[in-house]
Amino acid sequence: MNFLSSLFSKNTPEKTSRPVLIKILETMREGVLVIGEDTRILASNDAAYNSFGRKNGALEEKRLSEVVRDLNLHEAFRKALENNEFSDLKLEILGTEKRKYDVHIAPIELDNTKSAIGVFYDITQIEHLEKVRQEFFSNISHELRTPLTSIMAFVETLEDGAIEDEVNNRRFLSVIRRNAERMHHLIDDILELSSIESGGISIQPKTISLSNLVKEVFTNLSNKAAEFKVELVSEIPPETRVFADFIRLEQMLTNLIDNAVKFNREGGKVTVSHHQNGATDLININDTGEGIANEHLQRIFERFYRTDRARSREIGGTGLGLAIVKHLAKLHGGEISVSSTIGKGSTFSIELPANT
Repeated sequence: MNFLSSLFSKNTPEKTSRPVLIKILETMREGVLVIGEDTRILASNDAAYNSFGRKNGALEEKRLSEVVRDLNLHEAFRKALENNEFSDLKLEILGTEKRKYDVHIAPIELDNTKSAIGVFYDITQIEHLEKVRQEFFSNISHELRTPLTSIMAFVETLEDGAIEDEVNNRRFLSVIRRNAERMHHLIDDILELSSIESGGISIQPKTISLSNLVKEVFTNLSNKAAEFKVELVSEIPPETRVFADFIRLEQMLTNLIDNAVKFNREGGKVTVSHHQNGATDLININDTGEGIANEHLQRIFERFYRTDRARSREIGGTGLGLAIVKHLAKLHGGEISVSSTIGKGSTFSIELPANT
């Protein structure tokens, strides 16, 4: 049994000296507090200071209540000091950001004096990732269930005799195809986003003609723009060059312009422009839609986040396009941002490092 294991053993508390303990604490990534019988802090490490000491200064010689105000924690240390009891608990610290800890408290004997040691395992990031995972699976199951339910309903209708209905059978098949395509696009976007986030996609930037690329994207989206009665306008001079991966920039622009068309108003306009700001190329995609409320702007690049779920499903889209754009921009060493005015429209801006 090593020293730390023996500290947390249910057997007789380990006897050790403060210098030895401090040397061990310095090697630990977890925050550690050692409390004396008077509930003053006898020893701590850098991780504990980072968690509890930034506002309080040095932790040693302070009472535990000065550093952490949590009754359950105080009670657990009391039990360790008075009854040699071991405790495990969860602790939440509210500061500039909320931190969560799994805490293990054990009695020890330090320089022939009863003491207690608490080890604070920071689980903030783990819990955040778990929350993201749960939200992701909740969203994806919902997004898949909606078209799947529609497909099953129309298949059952056809099986029950509607296959012979020459007036409606083609329409039913068209609905089935449309929902199957929606599921296919969703799965493609999930795989794409997963590959980007896991580092499975690399970029090969080179100097490209932005004007020609935007014309290509406009050509690909011309039918949709005509369907929504939206005008596509490029204000990019023919000589404009940017340093980017052609395929990935095309993907970003297609996502953003497609959204600008779908969420525009009839007779509206989508304008793509460019200007250079120092060592940065800024590509702006402006629409004349209804705009985005402030409470949505901070979250709009999150996976599956939609400002208007009903309309998004009605006009199509997976809810992953903007998240993919964000990650592709970061792969280029750039950023994506948005500004919006209710009733006037929105502007999405791709910032790319210029080739200097």
